[in-house]
Amino acid sequence: MGTQESNEETSGTGRRALLGAAVLTAGGAVLGMTGTARADGSRHGGSGGLKSLPKPTIVGHRGASGYRPEHTLGSYQLALDLGADIVEAGDLVPTKDGHLVCRHEPEIGGTTNVADHPEFADRKKTKLLDGVSTTGWFAEDFTLAELKTLRAIERIPANRPHNTLYNGRWEIPTFEEVLKWQDDQTRKRGKQVWIYPELKHPTYFRKQGLPLEERVAKVLRKYRKDRRTSPVIIQSFEPTSIERLNKLVDNPLVVLLSSADTRPWDFVETGDPRTVADLVKPAGLREIASYAQGIGPTLDLVIPRDAKGNLTQPTTLVPDAHKVGLILHPWTLRNENPFLPANFRKGTDADAYGDVFGAYKAYFATGIDGVFTDQPDTGLLARETFVNG
Repeated sequence: MGTQESNEETSGTGRRALLGAAVLTAGGAVLGMTGTARADGSRHGGSGGLKSLPKPTIVGHRGASGYRPEHTLGSYQLALDLGADIVEAGDLVPTKDGHLVCRHEPEIGGTTNVADHPEFADRKKTKLLDGVSTTGWFAEDFTLAELKTLRAIERIPANRPHNTLYNGRWEIPTFEEVLKWQDDQTRKRGKQVWIYPELKHPTYFRKQGLPLEERVAKVLRKYRKDRRTSPVIIQSFEPTSIERLNKLVDNPLVVLLSSADTRPWDFVETGDPRTVADLVKPAGLREIASYAQGIGPTLDLVIPRDAKGNLTQPTTLVPDAHKVGLILHPWTLRNENPFLPANFRKGTDADAYGDVFGAYKAYFATGIDGVFTDQPDTGLLARETFVNG
């Protein structure tokens, strides 16, 4: 996900992670799954499309970012090992020389050790990123070779100090490296591995002469992963970017939706007055369904919170979206107290885990088709409990 969820991500102060909580088979699947979570899993060599995925689908958010620095091959690998159905492998931004790399944002000062490289000190700049003044180092000011000299670090160390153990261990992966990794893991595991890349700030990059959609389409075609049954779902917060992609590839496409009172940045740039509140109305959903297969709403669009941060009653978004044939993969569930609705927090320790299983149950009960989570093992256990009653 993008800057649209920055408030959600920076409100916490710590983490306590217990790996291996899920009971896993050698292939990374949760034992004991029955009911709606069972699906016709595709074998090596092909994919059954979106219908082949278990429901509710567990998406490893930037890998297993609750346990490893996000958007690294280490985080992606752990997400698979913990049993994630899909790995969000790739928030895609371009380099100066046109390669696609996986970073949460164009600004890389918070996710790499670039500040420790004196040779890049003069690259630090202040730019206007979707209307927000942002200071740091930007991926588009570096060649791929230069970025490969950097190493990833934990983006929110105050929330997840244990992840800092892995600072400096992994480099920045390219999108092509991720696609090769996907094929390698599919062969090794004997089951199709799915990925869920996101196009970051398409309007921003198009204005710089670095359009994302054409680059993504070219790479997908190169690896023969541009088809409707390809195990690559593509998402973006900008609806017009997804419309553009719909003309370039046949992959499943998803429009990400932030809070109801926000406007997608491409709408701001083109003078489209509609907000997300307009897009989640039946007419807006019908329009999205004309070029996409799903939506990725913030969880608050599914069940709003009151002034105290407690969950209220579900909106009609899930049935409304299903009525026009759209799937819903909302974001993002995290185990830590500060990220949970207030009525699912436990005690006063901001670093402790709350009643995340209760939160999963509430969201699953709305009929969502899946969810992004920083801790895929927890999500799989929650699904098992929900499906088995």
